Amino acid sequence: MISTGEIKRGITVEIDGDLYKILDHHHIKMGRGSAQSRLKLRNLNTGATTEKTFQAGEKFKRAVMEKRTIQYLYQEDGVYHFMDTETFEQTPLGRDVLGDAANYLTDNQTLELLTYQDKPIDVELPPVVEMTVTKADPGLRGDTATAGTKPATLETGLVVQVPLFVNEGDRIRVDTRTGQYVERA
Repeated sequence: MISTGEIKRGITVEIDGDLYKILDHHHIKMGRGSAQSRLKLRNLNTGATTEKTFQAGEKFKRAVMEKRTIQYLYQEDGVYHFMDTETFEQTPLGRDVLGDAANYLTDNQTLELLTYQDKPIDVELPPVVEMTVTKADPGLRGDTATAGTKPATLETGLVVQVPLFVNEGDRIRVDTRTGQYVERA
């Protein structure tokens, strides 16, 4: 069991018989009355995202997930194909299972597949991935008082705000938790 005070992003819990991944959480202390926790949850069975509020101290059953190391192979017709690095067994996963993780998948990338009762539920990405910029407008210096940014499209179609000095063809590192530019590779 896990209480509201021990909740962190990325933890999977069981609420009312459904599995939920915690996307975000906020601890709210009211002027009168007890504290509350507002959770942004993604239902791992349906893919729906909801927000729920719970009283502080409420306990949830933590879902025990099994991890397997897999490698991303290719994408075809909206289905992403992965290979288990130990058994070489291929596993196809849809966008509904991957969620936003599909925006960070690059060829031959190694990640963790989370399964619950032998059913693929989610993938765990590394904190930072390296990607190539496929489209970026030229940055014009001197038109901002502080460091400026511009939108850049990456090899997977993800659009990220980058500094003005980043150009097409550059390799950059992107934080998979926030979707923000980290540094040039």
